Amino acid sequence: MRMPEIITTIAELRARVAEARRWAHQDGSSDAPVGRVVLVPTMGALHDGHLRLVSSARDLGGFVVVSIFVNPLQFGPGEDLDRYPRTLDADVAALEGLADVVFAPTASEMYPHGPSETRVTAGASGSLFEGASRPGHFDGVLTVVSKLFNIVQPDVAVFGQKDAQQVHVIGRMVDDLNLPVSIAVVDTVRESDGLALSSRNRYLEEDDRLAAVTLSRALAEAAEAAAAGVGEALAAAHARVAAEPAVKLDYLAIVDPETFREASPDHHGPALMLIAARVGTTRLIDNARLTT
Repeated sequence: MRMPEIITTIAELRARVAEARRWAHQDGSSDAPVGRVVLVPTMGALHDGHLRLVSSARDLGGFVVVSIFVNPLQFGPGEDLDRYPRTLDADVAALEGLADVVFAPTASEMYPHGPSETRVTAGASGSLFEGASRPGHFDGVLTVVSKLFNIVQPDVAVFGQKDAQQVHVIGRMVDDLNLPVSIAVVDTVRESDGLALSSRNRYLEEDDRLAAVTLSRALAEAAEAAAAGVGEALAAAHARVAAEPAVKLDYLAIVDPETFREASPDHHGPALMLIAARVGTTRLIDNARLTT
């Protein structure tokens, strides 16, 4: 298997993607890759959840670009920007045989004039839940994702369902701005006990790791209770969280997946439960689909 090529500059990446497209269109052999370019944006510290995204990108065929960039615009004051794990060598090794290129720019390459004055705003959807807890977070996400879309010009971009609100606001940006990219969403990857994989899980102390599974258990119990209604599903999840004092709830809500607004008490049909909580010093998020 081949190791991915590491590229650190925008100009070099654009040239490499253009070369890949030319080669795909010119080579008529049956084993030549199609002219599709697939992007998987990440902040690195890759785990099996990320690798599932890249594997899904590989299955789509074509030229696979994985970006690894800890984006300062999406971190607020007092958040873990400086502490966020940076493991580029291990990440590249993990991508052997999966990615064609790893795009690993510096902050000065992505923002040569300092923090970008031009931002893409997430609007009302971006001010709820994660947006309320982390003001400006989704503006930072959309700004860097739009930059990556402009740099790579992918045909498809792959994201994980674990960051459900992020997927929603990115999809809305693509629709609103008529961006020529398809969004593929891959289901959340979990540990054997149900904990959603996250780069921040490595911050958890042993006792906190045991307590953290409360989030996924709360979602599972809510899904079981959802047939009785929105209120019953919320009550089941709140009861599970209340039983674990190490988990400090930030928010717990059931939303309409189409609008990301809270579901009404008489909502019937597909819904999405969101949960965010602090376990020890680590803030975790999770979500689950359910039917009320």
